[in-house]
Amino acid sequence: MILFRYILFFFILITPLKANTIYNLIKIPNLEIYETNTENKLRYLYAVRPFKLGVNLQKNIRCFDSNKETLDKKYKIINKNLNRYSSDFLKKIGLRYIVLCEDLSVAKINTAGIPNNITRTLILDIKFNETYFERAIHHEIFHIIEDNYKDLFDKAEWKNFNKKDFRYSECSTCNNNWNLELLNNMSGFLTEYSKSTASEDMAEVFSHLIFYQDKIYNNNLIIKKKIQFIKENISKIDNSFKF
Repeated sequence: MILFRYILFFFILITPLKANTIYNLIKIPNLEIYETNTENKLRYLYAVRPFKLGVNLQKNIRCFDSNKETLDKKYKIINKNLNRYSSDFLKKIGLRYIVLCEDLSVAKINTAGIPNNITRTLILDIKFNETYFERAIHHEIFHIIEDNYKDLFDKAEWKNFNKKDFRYSECSTCNNNWNLELLNNMSGFLTEYSKSTASEDMAEVFSHLIFYQDKIYNNNLIIKKKIQFIKENISKIDNSFKF
């Protein structure tokens, strides 16, 4: 009986201890471990309750918990896509933790993911648009890459690939055109969202290269230059990486 009480006491203590450890690592409350035994050493966490980050209303991050059925289903999809990246590559780009939650937003604007290169964390909205969900994972991975290798992904050089009269928006949410559908024209952009900022344009090219590989058209000179730029600079991070 005494032994049983000690065991029970241990399990009562371990849950808040685990939660506190996670919070100390990535500064996001209300998380628990979903899976840590992964091939590429990523740690998957999930929201057990809604969480809010930030005090500035213009930058508040919010996300909500999910049911087990949805978590299990989306984890398989996310894990399959992230297994595309080796543990060595993930270490080089500084990504270790994946947070799973629903209805992720920044300042009340929904988003597929939020990367944080300081805490080596990527928050993913597992309820993001089903049509683009898998590709969006790779889009967010690129933002982690760019944040850690800004010198390789020079925006001024990238902007020179576009037509001289083209101008990006001041921010990714400064216009309402967030369409992620592949464009059929030869404008030099893969999606309308690519036109928002240079960073989003790069992320769109990278995600299409990863998810569709040789299925995207590249017979446009601007697109060709952008693809070559992404490939060359990713190879400088890891010359064994293959698209």
